[in-house]
Amino acid sequence: MKKQVLCFGEVLWDAFGYEKIAGGAPMNVAFHLTQQGVKTHFASRVGADRSGRELILALKDKDLYSNLISEDPNLPTCEVTVELDPKKQATYIIPQPVSWDNIHVDPNLLKTAKEASAIVFGSLASRGDVTRNTLRTLLEESKAIKIFDVNLRAPHYERSTIELLAAMSDVIKMNEEEATLLIGGGSGKKLQQKITEFQKAYHPHTIIITRGAEGAMVWHDKQFYESPGVKVDVVDTVGAGDSFLATFIAGLLNNEPVNEILKRACKISAFVATQRGANPVYPKELVA
Repeated sequence: MKKQVLCFGEVLWDAFGYEKIAGGAPMNVAFHLTQQGVKTHFASRVGADRSGRELILALKDKDLYSNLISEDPNLPTCEVTVELDPKKQATYIIPQPVSWDNIHVDPNLLKTAKEASAIVFGSLASRGDVTRNTLRTLLEESKAIKIFDVNLRAPHYERSTIELLAAMSDVIKMNEEEATLLIGGGSGKKLQQKITEFQKAYHPHTIIITRGAEGAMVWHDKQFYESPGVKVDVVDTVGAGDSFLATFIAGLLNNEPVNEILKRACKISAFVATQRGANPVYPKELVA
């Protein structure tokens, strides 16, 4: 069977002033995986409202819509306000509760999880009991590689939930700010020591820390890898980390050398940072 990935979690509108762009980290990762030729399924939930209908159209346009997208009769579709600081770093105002707080297990979702080579999930959609319990069921029932995309969006997380998800994961990806909160700050050997301590506590095979303009550091199978950042004129950073993770997953599934995966992931995420929104279409030479 061809390797395939299940991305699970939130789908939403990122609102930049008067402009709305379909987003949500799991959807972004799914979109970037698809661009890189990986068969990908996306599971989420929208509201029975105009915003939800528009999201479904956006998902169809990205070839990400399937029967894994359910509709909630009571909770609204999520619309997030995105604010950019002077360095073009994004912060998010996220309403609660919304439709993806209420994702339930169903036979199609469970079957897809069992057939997947990898399951990608984040911390945001696990802020509430219903979706968190659904995710736990999928992870417990599947033999797939479990890939935890840490997304700490205050106040929408608890450390106990992060620790639970980390303990269930094979691959953990976080940005430098999230790493500082979870394992402590530092650079060079000090950061490597912190990563080693974190690995001993939760036992993942791979730990990825993205560092923005400074590139990324990866611990994989008892070895560290580093790649410098690619200097670009940043428009916004929304989706850059998601494209990095998608590129890393694609390389991992293809059994490519980690140093080559890391170099390409930094290059693609840098391109995404030069574009408005999370999901630009790549130039052909980026994925050739």
